[in-house]
Amino acid sequence: MTTDTPAPDLTALVLVGTLTPSPSPSSSELLGRQVLAALGARGVTGEVVRVVDHDVKPGVQKDMGDGDAWPAIREKVMAADILVMATPIWMGQPSSVTKRALERLDAELSEQDDEGRLLTYGKVAAVAVVGNEDGAHHVSAELFQALNDVGFTIPAAAITYWVGEAMGGTDYHDLDETPETVTTTTRTLAANTAHLARLLKRQQYPAV
Repeated sequence: MTTDTPAPDLTALVLVGTLTPSPSPSSSELLGRQVLAALGARGVTGEVVRVVDHDVKPGVQKDMGDGDAWPAIREKVMAADILVMATPIWMGQPSSVTKRALERLDAELSEQDDEGRLLTYGKVAAVAVVGNEDGAHHVSAELFQALNDVGFTIPAAAITYWVGEAMGGTDYHDLDETPETVTTTTRTLAANTAHLARLLKRQQYPAV
């Protein structure tokens, strides 16, 4: 059996779509940080950005003008090899904060390198989802489609999630310990995501 050689130059950005500003606890940030830790075991460094803490303007441009915080976040996205989007489930959907980030990524459809490729080509995306109701698969499907549409590559098994009892009141960050199934799924996500990012960093998609 072969394993990847750690590559310290791989980087990841976790965009957290919680509706709760810092410093209040966030289940989606907790799971996002667990993904980042699992990626760390695969030679990936990175950081977490809680999007709600920043004044990200609505729109589909790279820069929506005075006071828009997205350009600085976008710089982090473009500098990273891996993008992880961590979102709660609200009304069966990704959070509005997560959707705003996706809308801002729509601007990447107008950005190309010298060979006509989107600047997001070669970057890999994964998803982390938490909620107190069913919907993790639906939410991941929405995110995967949107991220792939704007140029990100989706690895196999690129989702980790925890969903509590329907109509329950327990949050992921309230659990005494992380369920083993979540830990295992997160490790799989990290292994596949780092592997694919490493391959694409060595050999970019061809120009059309």
